[in-house]
Amino acid sequence: MKLEDIKVCALRVGGTNCDAETQRAFQELGVHTEIIQVSELIKRRNLLDYNVLVFPGGFSYGDYVRSGVIFARHLSAQLGKEIQSFIDEGRPILGICNGFQILVEYGLLPGFEGISPVPEATLTTNEPAGFKCKWVYLKHENQSKCVFTSAIPQGKIIRLPIAHGEGRLLFPKEKEEEVLKRLIDEDMLVFRYCTKDGSSAEGLYPANPNGSFHDIAGICNPEGNIFGLMPHPERALYWWQQPDWTRQNQMLQYGDGKLIFQSIINKLTKKC
Repeated sequence: MKLEDIKVCALRVGGTNCDAETQRAFQELGVHTEIIQVSELIKRRNLLDYNVLVFPGGFSYGDYVRSGVIFARHLSAQLGKEIQSFIDEGRPILGICNGFQILVEYGLLPGFEGISPVPEATLTTNEPAGFKCKWVYLKHENQSKCVFTSAIPQGKIIRLPIAHGEGRLLFPKEKEEEVLKRLIDEDMLVFRYCTKDGSSAEGLYPANPNGSFHDIAGICNPEGNIFGLMPHPERALYWWQQPDWTRQNQMLQYGDGKLIFQSIINKLTKKC
């Protein structure tokens, strides 16, 4: 596929607030990206006209009931067949922060056996509780499966910001070790929170900012084309978005967030 032929759909509803930044990230790299209200997509558009679907960050429907669940159920009822076709064709789907919550509530992640009729995980209240808005370090654990991190070497430490109150990824207590083994064995574990030097956060604040199980910050499905993460790559696209940019001696044009967007572009244009 040629770069100019790629079309990205950034889906939004009331409460979405990172759609413009997400659009800017893709467009900066030469990809046509449309921000589409979900009602518009239901009434007048076709999801299959797009090559990539993105659920940006925010607080969809005010995070009522629990984060992401209303959006997920609305999509399932109104666009379930289109989303199923989108997935069956192996088209990539990205969920950032609230988007990750939506993917989990929809049953798309972890998605061990495809779309689950009930959530297989939860993204719940941070521990320690409270809204956390800070920069964190992440270690890339994926070997090569995830299409959204294929341009990132395994073991590389990157830095991205978080902004969430419900980012603690948990699995059923009685299945934790079984799920973790499967995530590792099937190369579905993508990012883990870590210290600046890459050491394990060991579940401790502030390196692990929300208490997520096994310090997990992002996972993909077994096929690697559906990816969700809590940190915001679109807020770390440019070097000047970094909190300490004035103290750094040498600047690159882009920050670590570019790697997420560049990875999927490389895959679609067969540059990797």
